[in-house]
Amino acid sequence: MTDPVRVDVVVLGLGVGGEEAAGRLAAAGLSVVGVERRLVGGECPYFACVPTKMMVRAADLLAEARRVDGLAGHADVAPDWGQVARRIRDEATDDWNDQVAVDRLVGKGVRFVRGTGRITGTGTVAVDPADGSGELTFQAERAVIVGAGTDPAAPPIPGLADTPYWTNRDAVRDTQLPASLLILGGGPIGCEFAQVFARFGVAVTVVEAADRLLPGEEPESSDLVRAALTADGVTVRIGAKVEHVGYDWRGFTARAAGEELTAGRLLVATGRRTDLADLGLPDAGRFVSVDERMRAGDRLYAIGDVTEHGGYTHMAMYQADIAVRDILGEGGFSADYRAVPRVTFTDPEIGAVGLTAAQAGRAGINTLIGTADVAAEARGWIHASGNAGVLKLVADHDRGVLVGATSAGPCGGEVLAALTLAVHAEVPIERLRSMITAYPTFHRAIGTALADLG
Repeated sequence: MTDPVRVDVVVLGLGVGGEEAAGRLAAAGLSVVGVERRLVGGECPYFACVPTKMMVRAADLLAEARRVDGLAGHADVAPDWGQVARRIRDEATDDWNDQVAVDRLVGKGVRFVRGTGRITGTGTVAVDPADGSGELTFQAERAVIVGAGTDPAAPPIPGLADTPYWTNRDAVRDTQLPASLLILGGGPIGCEFAQVFARFGVAVTVVEAADRLLPGEEPESSDLVRAALTADGVTVRIGAKVEHVGYDWRGFTARAAGEELTAGRLLVATGRRTDLADLGLPDAGRFVSVDERMRAGDRLYAIGDVTEHGGYTHMAMYQADIAVRDILGEGGFSADYRAVPRVTFTDPEIGAVGLTAAQAGRAGINTLIGTADVAAEARGWIHASGNAGVLKLVADHDRGVLVGATSAGPCGGEVLAALTLAVHAEVPIERLRSMITAYPTFHRAIGTALADLG
């Protein structure tokens, strides 16, 4: 066995957070090794944020064109999935080739190793290179950063493992749409894919075991998305636990709540996971526990999806910044998760930040709730077709600040920015009420909801 190669930092997993951390630490003059077994940049640029939002953009254009009648004339729409697939392949993913990302990282001074890494001791990482050149061992003098990301997870449904089901990665790579699609999971991923494919003419059925879609969001958001999907022709089954999945020459069958559902393709969108034991962290449980500086142990940091603070690109970048500053001794702010924003890119968009009303209640907060109907606001009335939405505020009555908010509707994710700032900075409600909002804009609904707080 050769002696370990001594370096300052090893980054195990080069998703968006790992890539950011490795590049910044190398640029600061540290010797950095980055290890990735898949694509540098991770899920976001190749299978999640970027390509799926290209899909959403295309589907929304179709929907807008279909809204021309009665408002601006007449439009005939002919969907062409081939244009979307080509844009994903050519513009977003380079046909799922990460050479540009690798070159960018190496150009910053990072030693890149394509392979599988495993923590074998304090600061020690063993790497099995993908080219079969033999195991390498690195000794990190300052830090090991775990940013391994997640993989699609499939539930233990009888028969499912024996079928060629899709994950989100397969759906993004698809170049020819199926005639029908069955989606297991009514969370953000399932709802986004359902609407996209339905708007391109696919017969879509969504099956969700919980009693509503988007069960982690406000009930008003769930109702809006269900109504929107139904209007797009999606069949929605909620409170339906899938008991068995089968596959033969006719396609897929799923038995749920006494009903047999069939489709040409099956997409499983029920969650994601990381096998921490494979990373050498057998006692970590489902997530790696970190402190407010992203420290998980002696010379050990964790960022992104492997922590328990939300599988979002913006979270991985946020945590990477904190870890980098801590390793470099630069100080600055620590992690604060009171105002984590999230957006489901359906139409209407579901933007939310902080606590839902139910979460605030469970936390013992004396809550006030204020709502506004986006369609009833001046901008919503002008917008007309496609104007459904709700703005909901969750306030701490005792402290006089917002602890959560939902902005659902046209541009819901953009309107969310003001609400995120209000929750993050704990802006007093009375100060928010004195704010001037431009007319006519969607964000004027914030004032209506503030008035409804009482």
